[in-house]
Amino acid sequence: MPKQDYLKLSGLEPLVFTPTINFVNIGERTNITGSKKFARLILSGNYDEALEIALDQVRGGAQVLDVCMDEGMLDGEFAMVRFLNLIASEPEISRIPIMIDSSKWSIILAGLKCVQGKGIVNSISLKNGEEEFIQQAKTIKKFGAAVVVMAFDEKGQADTYERRKEICERSYRILVDRIKFNPQDIIFDPNIFPVATGMEEHRRNALDFFLATKWIKENLPGAKVSGGVSNVSFSFRGNDRVREAMHAAFLYHAIHHGMDMGIVNPTMLEVYADIQKDLLERVEDVLFDRREDATERLLDFAETVKAADKKEVVNEAWRSQPVSKRIEHALVKGILDFIIEDTEAARLELVNPLKVIEGPLMDGMNVVGDLFGEGKMFLPQVVKSARVMKKAVAYLEPFMPLPEEGQEASSLKKILLATVKGDVHDIGKNIVGVVLACNSYQIIDLGVMVDAQKIIDEAIKNKVDIIGLSGLITPSLDEMVNVASEMERQGLKIPLLIGGATTSRIHTAVKIDPVYSGTVVHVTDASKSVPIAGEAISEETKEAYHKQIKATYRELREEHEAKQSVKQLVSYEEAKANPVEIDWSSFEPVKPKKLGRTVLEDLDLTVLKKYIDWTPFFSTWMLSGKYPKIFEDPIVGDEAKRLFADAQAMLDRLIAERWLSAKAVFTLLPVQRKQDDAVVFEPNDENFEIARFHFLRQQGKKGKGVPNRSLADYLHPDQTDYLGCFAVTAGLGMEAKLAEFQAAGDDYNDILFKALADRLAEAAAEYVHEIVRKEYWGYSTEEGLDTESLIREEYPGIRPAPGYPACPEHSEKETIAKLLDLENTVGITLTSSFAMYPTSSVSGFYFGHPESKYFGLGKIAEDQVGSYAMRKGISIEQAERLLSPNLAYTPSKQLENQTV
Repeated sequence: MPKQDYLKLSGLEPLVFTPTINFVNIGERTNITGSKKFARLILSGNYDEALEIALDQVRGGAQVLDVCMDEGMLDGEFAMVRFLNLIASEPEISRIPIMIDSSKWSIILAGLKCVQGKGIVNSISLKNGEEEFIQQAKTIKKFGAAVVVMAFDEKGQADTYERRKEICERSYRILVDRIKFNPQDIIFDPNIFPVATGMEEHRRNALDFFLATKWIKENLPGAKVSGGVSNVSFSFRGNDRVREAMHAAFLYHAIHHGMDMGIVNPTMLEVYADIQKDLLERVEDVLFDRREDATERLLDFAETVKAADKKEVVNEAWRSQPVSKRIEHALVKGILDFIIEDTEAARLELVNPLKVIEGPLMDGMNVVGDLFGEGKMFLPQVVKSARVMKKAVAYLEPFMPLPEEGQEASSLKKILLATVKGDVHDIGKNIVGVVLACNSYQIIDLGVMVDAQKIIDEAIKNKVDIIGLSGLITPSLDEMVNVASEMERQGLKIPLLIGGATTSRIHTAVKIDPVYSGTVVHVTDASKSVPIAGEAISEETKEAYHKQIKATYRELREEHEAKQSVKQLVSYEEAKANPVEIDWSSFEPVKPKKLGRTVLEDLDLTVLKKYIDWTPFFSTWMLSGKYPKIFEDPIVGDEAKRLFADAQAMLDRLIAERWLSAKAVFTLLPVQRKQDDAVVFEPNDENFEIARFHFLRQQGKKGKGVPNRSLADYLHPDQTDYLGCFAVTAGLGMEAKLAEFQAAGDDYNDILFKALADRLAEAAAEYVHEIVRKEYWGYSTEEGLDTESLIREEYPGIRPAPGYPACPEHSEKETIAKLLDLENTVGITLTSSFAMYPTSSVSGFYFGHPESKYFGLGKIAEDQVGSYAMRKGISIEQAERLLSPNLAYTPSKQLENQTV
C-alpha cells in the first residue's frame, strides 16, 4: 500500500493534517502588527506578560501560534529569539507549532535557528525574483520547516483567478521540481481581498479566492491553503454584525473549497447556521458575485441590522409538523416536554415500537450526529439529545415484543465500552457512548474496573461489533496491552478502539497493535469515534481500513524506533551533575507551624465554589476556550453560557441538598534529601525514618544553563527540610444521586454532576494548599491572592501529583496513602493500578521552596531505571512496567541481569 503523507508540524506535540482535521486556527494575538496590547508589552520589554497572551491563545483553542516582531522601533531579531526561547520554557504553550511571521528574512532566519519542533515560515514569494526565492526556500528546507508562499511575483500581488493560478503553479514547480521541497510542507496564501467596496475590479475577490483554492487542491498535490479571513470584510468596519456574518460565510465556503488553515479573529465570527437568512443571502450574493446590485443591497441591509436581532424568539410552530419531524426537532433541540406524547403518536401510527426506534427516533439522532460531525452542534447539546432519546426508548420498552430465539431485537451495530481493570474514571467513556449512540450504535457499557476476561466474555455473549477500552492513569496502558493480548490468545477479531487521557497514537502503535492481529485504533476524542467505528466495521471499508491502519501503525513503530536510536539523552550521572542551581546559602527552610497529620472534615462546599477553575470544565464538554472569555466566543459562546447556567443551577442544588461531601487530609514532615530521594522522618524525631519518596530526573540533553530537573532539587541538600503530602476528595456520597440519574437515562445530568464533582475536588486541593501555605506551614502568611491569581499559580511553592509530568510514577501514591492513612481519614482507597476512589479525588506533594516549579520528566534511559529499581527495592522489570510511558528504549528481561 502506498505511504500516506500529510503535513506534519510540531511543538512538543505533533499536529498532523489528516483528512479528519477540518480547519486549523492560527492564533494571531502574538503578532506585534495586529495586537496593540502585545506590541505595547514587547516594546516596553515586558516579555513575561506578553507570554500570557500566548498562553491565552493556546487555551483559547489556537492550534498554531503566529509570532511576528516587525516593528520599526524594535530589534526584531532579538525580540523574536527572546520570545521564542520564553515560549520553549512553557510546556503548555510550546506544545503547539510556531509560525515565524516576518517580512524581513533576517528575523525569519533568527527564528528558525531557535524554534523547537517543526514550525511554519510566513512567508516567502517571487516578488524579488526566482534567485532570492530559491535561496530562501533552500534554507527553510534545511531547517525542516513548512513554508507559506504568498501569491506575489515580480509584477505584484495576484488579484485575479488566473494570476493566482499562474503564481502558485510557478512557485510550486520551482519548490517541488527544482528544490525537491516536500509538497506537504507548502502552504499557499492566494490573497484574501475585500469585497463590496463599490469598485468593479473587487467584485470577484472572494469568488476568485474560492476557485483558486479549489484549483490548488486539485492541481498542486499535497499543497495547503491559508489566508487572513478578516480582510474580506474591510469595507464594513464599524458594523460588527455584518462583518461576523461575512467572516462566517466566507470561512464556511472557503473550507468547502479546500482551505486548510487561516488567521481568524474569534471575536468576529458568527456561527454559519445561525446567520440571519436574509443577511446571509445578501452576504453570499456578494461573495459569489451573483447580482449586479449585490453590493448596494448589502450596504442597504447593513443599515437595518441591529445586534438586538439576535434575541431568541420562542417559536412553537414545530408542534404543527408531522410526528416524525416533531421528534427530530425535539432531539436536535434537546426538548423533553413533548417526547412521550410524540413517541406514543408514532407508536400508534407505526404499530411496531421497534419501528419507532429504528425509524423516527434514529432518523432524528442521525441528524444530531451529522450536525455534531459538521461542527454545527456541540457536545452539551448532543448529550441533551441523548437524554430525549433515552426517555422515548424507556417509554417504548414495555411495548416491545420479546425476540424469538436466535433473532436479534435490533439491527443496530453494538459497541462494548469498558474502563479497564484498576481504573475508575469514566466521564470520557460516557461521552463517547453518548456520541456513538447518536449515530445509530447500541452501547453496552460495562462500567469501570473491568478485567480482561469479563470484557471478552461480554463481547462474545452480546455479539458486539466493536470493543472500546478507556483509561485515565498510566498503569491502564499496560492493562490495555493485556486485554489485547488476551483477545488475540482467545481468537477474537473484533475491532478494538483505544481512548483516554494517558493513551496516545504512538503508544497504541508501539505497544497494543503488535499484540493483536485485529484492527486496533487510537481515538483522540468523542467526535472522532464515529467515523473510525464506521470504517472499522462497514462491509465496504473494513478490510481496506484494517490494512491501512496496520500499515500506518507499522510505519509509526519504525519511525519511533529510529528516533529512539538517536534520542539525545545524557547519562544519569551527567543529569545528576546538572541540577537546578539554587543558592542554598541564603535560604533557611521554614519549619511548619504544625508538623504531622491534619484532617479537615466536611469542607464547606460554598467556600470551595469560589476556588473553582472553570476552564477545564468546558474542556470536559469539548468546548474550547478560557473562562470567562469563552462566553464571547462566536462559535461556542452561546452554548458555553447555557452549559454554565445549568452547572450553576446544579451546583447550587448539590450544595443546598448535600448531594456529596468533601474532606481533606495533609501532613507536613521533616525530610532529608538523599540524592534524588526524600527520606521522611517522624514529626518529632528526625532520627526515625518512616517513609521514603523516590523522584526521577530529566535525562534529555539540555542547552547551556538549562538544568536536568528533579523534584529532589527543591529540597535542601545539606540540612533538614520539610515536605508535605495531601489528599482531598469531593466524591463522598455521590453514588445515590448518580444512580438516580442513570435510572432515568439522564446522561446529561450524570456527566454534569461528575464534572462538577471533579471541579470541586480540584477546588478543594487549591483551597487546602492555600491554608497550608498561610496557616499550617506558614511560609506565605501575607499572601492575599484572588481566584484568578491562584489559578495562575502565582503563589510560592508547588503541589505536584504522582502520575503527572514531574513525577509520572503512580506507585508513589502508596507511600502517600500510608502516611495519610487515607481510607480511615477521608475514605479514599487505591485500586491495584493506583487509581483513587472516589474518582473525584486529588493527591500529591507540597514543596515550599520559592523557586520550585512544574516541569515534564520526558524520556529516561536504562541507567536511571536501574537506579530507581534499586532505590525502591523492586526488580528492573517491575520498574520498567511502572515507568513504561517514559522509557527511551524497548524493555528487555535481560536488563535484570545487568549490574546497577
